[in-house]
Amino acid sequence: MAHTRRRLRSSTVVLGGMGVVAAALTSCGSEPDRRCVDRDSYDLYKGYRIISDDNCEGYSSNGEWYYDGDIDGSHVQYGSFSRSEAVDRGGFGCSASGSGGG
Repeated sequence: MAHTRRRLRSSTVVLGGMGVVAAALTSCGSEPDRRCVDRDSYDLYKGYRIISDDNCEGYSSNGEWYYDGDIDGSHVQYGSFSRSEAVDRGGFGCSASGSGGG
């Protein structure tokens, strides 16, 4: 019995490869870690005081989202109020900063 080798079409190979790349890029998500902070509570040594997420949602909010900061207890610092800056700093692949949401 003759053994024949099946050839894949180039479009099948390209589409399959694109799926693998897309899965790798999105597997860790693109949302930076964020915390709701009281912007008026900045302390030189501690940073911003973390408050409830409810304070950053809605029209009458008195908090602001702070992205990719270093958390120490109830305070966070060395991050950014700009989501786009936090995403840019994240680089390629997964970050060890944990999940966002708070």
